[in-house]
Amino acid sequence: MKHIPRKRFGQHFLSDPAIIDAIVRAIDPRPGQCMVEIGPGLAALTQPLVERLGRLTVIELDRDLAARLRAHPQLQVIESDVLKVDFSQIRQAQGATKLRVSGNLPYNISTPILFHLLPFADVVQDQHFMLQKEVIDRMVAAPATADYGRLSVMLQWRYAMENVLFVPPEAFEPPPKVDSAVVRMQPHEAFAPLDVAAFSALVQTAFSQRRKLLRHTLGRWLEARGYGGAFDVQRRAEEVPVAEYVALAQAVAPAP
Repeated sequence: MKHIPRKRFGQHFLSDPAIIDAIVRAIDPRPGQCMVEIGPGLAALTQPLVERLGRLTVIELDRDLAARLRAHPQLQVIESDVLKVDFSQIRQAQGATKLRVSGNLPYNISTPILFHLLPFADVVQDQHFMLQKEVIDRMVAAPATADYGRLSVMLQWRYAMENVLFVPPEAFEPPPKVDSAVVRMQPHEAFAPLDVAAFSALVQTAFSQRRKLLRHTLGRWLEARGYGGAFDVQRRAEEVPVAEYVALAQAVAPAP
């Protein structure tokens, strides 16, 4: 029975064999590696992945698709909202040192998924995600560019990232109204420990009015917390490098 894509789940199914092959080559799955695929859908990417891995864990919210996937003998199916999944438990249950994570993420909740995965970076070897190209442009953006923002700072603190593949709308069924791309995310082995909640609040405050100087936003936020250190608030949020935001967060709220 043909599956009708559900708009509420943001379903666009990858169907171009050349693009699928390019993504699999970018991921380079090896036998025995522990991989989790988010949103396998109609298994266009799932099948070539599991053929190379031997077994694969998939997370699927759509109950009809999850039922189909359970019929595959090499798949472990977690029927759940990915935002409720504990990736540390998956790693522990499978006895893996590190997880590899991949998926064609639903574009309507891609940012929440990326932030949900952030605390699990220490159990992840790498992540390969298909996302709206505009989102990936923001993820990998350098300071002093229009795309540099909260997403850039929060993710670059924890990952080295690169845009590895452009994916046009016609590679999907039905075609989305936007261009897509594949990003590779590799957790930094050495990173500054942070109070993530405080770091998130700091960065969100800084970019809340990005056209204004930081003294109007972050300056007041720092003042309210009694911060008396040296930080130049006569700049706009997009002018401050990731390392400076990290150092400021460590000074204001030391890691627990």
